Amino acid sequence: MASLVVVVGGLLLFIATNVAYRTLDPAPLRPLLWLGLAWLGLAWYLTLGCLLLAPVALGLRLAGRPRARERLLRAGTPVVVGVAVVVMAVGAVVAQRPGVTTYDVASPDLPAGWDGARVVLVTDLHVGVVHGEAWTRRVVDLVNAQDPDLVVLAGDLVDGRERYTGPDLDPLADLDAPLGVVAVSGNHEIETGDAPAYLDRLERLGVTVLRNEQVTLTRGTDPLVVAGVHDEIGTHDLEPDPDAALAGTRPEDFVVYVAHEPRQLVADRGVDLQLSGHTHGGQIWPFGWLVPLQQPTTAGVDVVDGVTVVTSRGVGTSGPPVRTGAAPEITVLTLRSR
Repeated sequence: MASLVVVVGGLLLFIATNVAYRTLDPAPLRPLLWLGLAWLGLAWYLTLGCLLLAPVALGLRLAGRPRARERLLRAGTPVVVGVAVVVMAVGAVVAQRPGVTTYDVASPDLPAGWDGARVVLVTDLHVGVVHGEAWTRRVVDLVNAQDPDLVVLAGDLVDGRERYTGPDLDPLADLDAPLGVVAVSGNHEIETGDAPAYLDRLERLGVTVLRNEQVTLTRGTDPLVVAGVHDEIGTHDLEPDPDAALAGTRPEDFVVYVAHEPRQLVADRGVDLQLSGHTHGGQIWPFGWLVPLQQPTTAGVDVVDGVTVVTSRGVGTSGPPVRTGAAPEITVLTLRSR
């Protein structure tokens, strides 16, 4: 009976959490929201543990060894619970400690003036539910400490309604990069129903929002094109349009393509480098093994259909406020011409 109360109570709390942050101001509810989302992660690991115990217990039962089965369940059940709680606790701590991952990305087509340029990729901030303005401020400080030439915000910055969560993005105005800050929408901005308001707020904060469009940046005397599209779930004015984003680019242009999801790749269109997020690197073990079923890359630097794709694990969390096997990160790219 107690187990049933825990399961049903946790499920109801999780459902209430998802309704609450989509409709209410999450700030005063954050401890409750954290618990509701954490329950889902704990339930997942308890389920994995039970799946390990169940076949052995069934085998003992079929073998006519009821006492051995009882001993297994008495000893194994608290072990499963203990391990699940420890994993969640460690994952919760890890999720609060975003790090810096650095890559050198080389291309012989990179203009000489861009050799050595530092690009910081920030994705999946997810402020609103379990994090607020202080989290954004912490990420901004971490980004600025990397001395970036350019900052790219590749979507899923928020959860919840703009009138409540929008102010949590305000520290982004303090991002310090001589070539500016560019951004695209992610699926979470669109799912809130407030994507236009969020994108307008980013522009008021000094961010160049790429709504299926491009901007040409110059370092030294050499230009580089940064093109960006909306997330693939967008419709109407928010529908992704790679043709519009890449319109007018020339074969000799070095093109950086920003799209929230790696699978939004457009090959054979002159894109030299794609910057994405969305995957969270799987966020919770073992979902990192399942990401390739949906996306062409999980995290890091890969070449997909001839295009170099950099995918960040992101700095925030979606769903359970934990990370197991996929630590949060900002991604720092140093562009090299050789």
